[in-house]
Amino acid sequence: MYGGLVLREEARYDVVMHVDIIPNRGSRPAYLLRESYREGPRVRKRTLANLSSLPDEQIFAIRAILRGEQLAPAAGLFEAIASRAHGHLQAVRCAMQRLGFAQLIGTRPSAERDLVCARVAARILAPHTKLATTRWWHTTTLAQEFGVEHADENDLYGAMDWLLERQGVIEQKLAKRHLSEGGLVLYDLSSSYFEGSCCPLAKLGHNRDGKKGKLQVNYGLVTDRRGCPVAVSVFEGNTADSKTLLPQVKRIQADFGIEQMVVVGDRGMISQKAIDEFKRVPGVAWITAMKSAQIRALADEGGLQMGLFDERSLFEFTHPDYPGERLVACRNRQLAQLRAAKRADLLKATAAELDKVCAMVERKKLVGADKIGVRVGRVINKYKVGKHFELTIEKARFNYRIDEQKLAQEATLDGIYVLRTPLRTEFIAAADIVRSYKSLSDVERAFRSMKTVDLKVRPIHHHLPDRVRSHILLCMLAYYVEWNMREAWRALLFADEDQAAKATRDPVAPAMRSEPAERKAQTHSLSDGTPAHSFRTLLDELSTIVRNTCRTTTDFAQAPTFTIVTQPDAVQQRALT
Repeated sequence: MYGGLVLREEARYDVVMHVDIIPNRGSRPAYLLRESYREGPRVRKRTLANLSSLPDEQIFAIRAILRGEQLAPAAGLFEAIASRAHGHLQAVRCAMQRLGFAQLIGTRPSAERDLVCARVAARILAPHTKLATTRWWHTTTLAQEFGVEHADENDLYGAMDWLLERQGVIEQKLAKRHLSEGGLVLYDLSSSYFEGSCCPLAKLGHNRDGKKGKLQVNYGLVTDRRGCPVAVSVFEGNTADSKTLLPQVKRIQADFGIEQMVVVGDRGMISQKAIDEFKRVPGVAWITAMKSAQIRALADEGGLQMGLFDERSLFEFTHPDYPGERLVACRNRQLAQLRAAKRADLLKATAAELDKVCAMVERKKLVGADKIGVRVGRVINKYKVGKHFELTIEKARFNYRIDEQKLAQEATLDGIYVLRTPLRTEFIAAADIVRSYKSLSDVERAFRSMKTVDLKVRPIHHHLPDRVRSHILLCMLAYYVEWNMREAWRALLFADEDQAAKATRDPVAPAMRSEPAERKAQTHSLSDGTPAHSFRTLLDELSTIVRNTCRTTTDFAQAPTFTIVTQPDAVQQRALT
């Protein structure tokens, strides 16, 4: 008897008992216990019981018994002696193989190349210090997959030095893949702060991390028009943005063999001085934006005709102050509303603080023009709208008023920006000039991912300049792999899959998600009902695929081992293919 069922044989016939599986559309199949027997030349069947109400485990056990198998508890046959996360590493390694990453780093196999590849994968999955990395990667299959089981932190330092020696060759290969003659080259500069004060590159400068008083290092990133990283350079922390640009342009021409290029940079990067230098470098054009003072001058002189914005959001014009250049004026109405609202809030907050100063002066708690001036300066500097206030400061009197004329004058330029380029109309249309400039956001996204979200360049703990350069190069290479993984996973992530629509949308209007992307954001799921992921949560989902090392439960200690890998579900399978 098994589970209340009597299994019998009949002597009259040659009887074979079995379990039939009957498909059931849209539901669990039916499981029927049947016996087959022969009557003369014919084979007949009869149903003995319907097993569909039993759990699958019992049904499969009955099938095994009927086949003559001996059953034993699975847990008693073998034991797992090690379990290591594998799926997320498998995804990164597959991406690296598709990119030919090992050959990109070095054409010949070597221990250093294996270590660099392992460090890049580790940087994507779990950015740690080098000591922590050599301990962490043994909790996954990373060390085994890349053959670095016995590496320690000193080996990683040696691999970093080896990598830096190959930076030029690596970036030449990336440039050959992603840059084209006469194509767009995006460039921007960012910084990351240091822990410590011994590195010669560490200087006080414009801190983009909000870490006042911290030493920092600057680094410039070169990408193609899509934001795919190609090269990175490291500078002292007090280097101005514009001073890094021309050396990078000359480097691209000399090292990468790109003689004709269009450099896209923001108004701080491509200043008038940089443009004057570009004019002396053959084959280099640019796309950048005007500063607010330049736009104001054009508007005051009538060169920028504000009335043209009544019927359009973009128009092109020229001006004698900018010979040989096309000027593209844009007005983003939503941005204008946001700026007006923000300015009103800042004026209101400043006025409230100035009212407190007025009250203190009236109560004689604050006396003296110098003391009043110091207190007022503190308020004005806090909200950065002092240019809109007229102040009266005397020994025992303080008053203020908002300069409505200046305020109205500034409001006329809300949401307006002007782009400038020497490129001719037959080379690029005005709308595409705007789209090209807006593509700088892809470089900003690269910095954001490298610095905080995923790869965590900062804080930097190295003291030797070359180790800092190697650390940042390693992070750039990790972002190169991650960037390509994100592109391949667009259908599984919250990302917008309709990239072609960018070329037809209004270039001035705020970027809008496509309808499918909006549905993903609202429902948190894909079209098939499975969950939509961020890059990080999809890696976490893949990490549940585990490689188990098992052995049979025998009496001797040296029992043979074997591995069992978790079977991926449908979403994991899509991510791994």
